[in-house]
Amino acid sequence: MGRARDFWEACQDLVRICEAHPFVQGIASGALPRERFAFYVGQDAFFLDAFARAYALAFAKAPDREAMADFRALLEGTFEELRLHQGYAARWGISLTPEPAPATRAYTDFLLRVAALEPAGHIVAAMTPCMRLYAHLGRTLRPFTDPASPYREWVETYASEAFEALARRLEGLLDRLPGEEAVQRDLYRTAMALEIRFFDAAYGR
Repeated sequence: MGRARDFWEACQDLVRICEAHPFVQGIASGALPRERFAFYVGQDAFFLDAFARAYALAFAKAPDREAMADFRALLEGTFEELRLHQGYAARWGISLTPEPAPATRAYTDFLLRVAALEPAGHIVAAMTPCMRLYAHLGRTLRPFTDPASPYREWVETYASEAFEALARRLEGLLDRLPGEEAVQRDLYRTAMALEIRFFDAAYGR
């Protein structure tokens, strides 16, 4: 078992919380109030800006050309993800440059601190939970998502083969790049816990 699979399995308690979260379940049912989803879209756009910068810093620290190519593809994938948010923003008048909520700021500060100070193998440990969790949620929710849900596009995006391929590419880097396993494990779990705080904030908790 590679580190990516090992760390994911070790965080199943947090994954179950995310699966059952009323924000996530409200996306599938369509019952989530639009203003909560609009808040989330703006906050996630702010987060993805930081995520892209973290990829750029990881690219600069990549130990070889293969890793550089992977980070470039992952960075491009982040901009594709932002296009989903831009579509919702255009339809619903959402600002994609909001004042970050405390939970958003905590997550982006964590990512950028790791990206600035740690080696590439540690950066990917902090970034992988977001990608793997969203790919997992998309595929888990897809069979139960109301076709009339205004958020079905969100589910389909994260359930797609293209997004799954990006998640696996990042997991491949986590398995391949050198790093201190205890540090990587801690970074991975911290990021997963920050995902829950992000959903809490989006739901208005």
